[in-house]
Amino acid sequence: MTTTTEIAEKIAGEHGLTKTQSKAVVESVLAAISAASVSGNETSLPGFGKFKVKATPEREARNPATGATIKVAAARKVSFVPAKALKDALNK
Repeated sequence: MTTTTEIAEKIAGEHGLTKTQSKAVVESVLAAISAASVSGNETSLPGFGKFKVKATPEREARNPATGATIKVAAARKVSFVPAKALKDALNK
C-alpha cells in the first residue's frame, strides 16, 4: 500500500522539494479532486484515468441475518475509470 506521505517523499526526492512542500502539493491535488467530485464534476487525469460521480437510485435489499427487506437510500458515489495507458501498464 502506498500512502500520501510516501507519494510526497517520492515527489520531494525527484523534484528537490522539502517533504512538507511536496505533502502540501499532494494534499492540494487530492482536495481539488474531492471538491470537483462534491460539486458533481468529473476529474480527468490524462494517461491515468477519470474520477466520475455516479448517482445510485434508492433500492430494496435483504438483511441476510433476518431476511427482512430494507430500503437502501439513494446516494452519489465516486468511481475511478483507468485510462488505457494505465490498463496497458497493469497488464504487461
